[in-house]
Amino acid sequence: MNRADLADLTAFVAVADQLSFRRAASRLGVTPSALSHSMRQLEERLGMRLLNRTTRSVSVTDAGLRLLERLRPAISEIAGALEDLNQERQRPVGRLRIYAIHLAASAVIAPIWGRFLSTYPEVHLELAVGEAPIDIVAKGFDAGIGPHDRVPADMIAVRVMGPLKVVVVGAPTYFARRRPPRTPDDLARHICVEYRREADGDVLVWPFERNHKSRRISVNGRVMVNETDLAVRAAVDGLGIAYTVEALAEPFLRSGQLVRVLEDWAPSFEGLYLYYPGHRQVPATLRALIDMIRTAGGSRARRSLKNPFAQD
Repeated sequence: MNRADLADLTAFVAVADQLSFRRAASRLGVTPSALSHSMRQLEERLGMRLLNRTTRSVSVTDAGLRLLERLRPAISEIAGALEDLNQERQRPVGRLRIYAIHLAASAVIAPIWGRFLSTYPEVHLELAVGEAPIDIVAKGFDAGIGPHDRVPADMIAVRVMGPLKVVVVGAPTYFARRRPPRTPDDLARHICVEYRREADGDVLVWPFERNHKSRRISVNGRVMVNETDLAVRAAVDGLGIAYTVEALAEPFLRSGQLVRVLEDWAPSFEGLYLYYPGHRQVPATLRALIDMIRTAGGSRARRSLKNPFAQD
């Protein structure tokens, strides 16, 4: 079936419903003469008459009635599908697939996903987490979230968090036994949660900055992780001092399970971006997610260094 057949069959159903070329043409937004021409072309292609017409009246032939019986459900199904798409354009509904780096999943999506899904009960959110750059279109994702250098040149980028501030934290039970560090050099006398970039990457040397002076401190401890949220968990459990992102530690700081140290030395780094293909027709579901993330907001700290947790 070609596009002309579908248009002409739709026009045939309209004429059969109205039994009037004038009324059917008005409903379709075309002229009666154009509609009459379409019907003649359809009948010629099919090789049989579908409509009997005179200057006074229109009726459907027996062949036309048989065709109409088969057409009505199909036309109704197509109209319903188009209406469903129109509804999706106006309200968030359906599956939304997001690919995010670990930090973005924990700091951007996890804090709002409960509110997002309760606000939009017809949405199914799928969150895939990974550090490797991928072609999100080829993999079937609606959007990705990561640092700006991860954004392909032909995609739209929306800042959803940042710049991100670093925090150095420990549990009150840990500091009950040890004096909190006052300078980065004091960390040499503390147990720290070490961080390795990727499973086989470099061990992070903790960068600090104050009054335009920078320091890099190698730390030691009994636990090493390669996930920033696990570093927070280790600190909550009293296993040492952790160097992490404020957005991840904030719930535990608010509850009193963690306390900050070296706050005046804490730097910040470039924030995170949500990126997606296309300049127009952003799906309502993705638009709703972007709006909710941006409303929730992020750290407004000044950027001062490259993301220390990212693999070079």
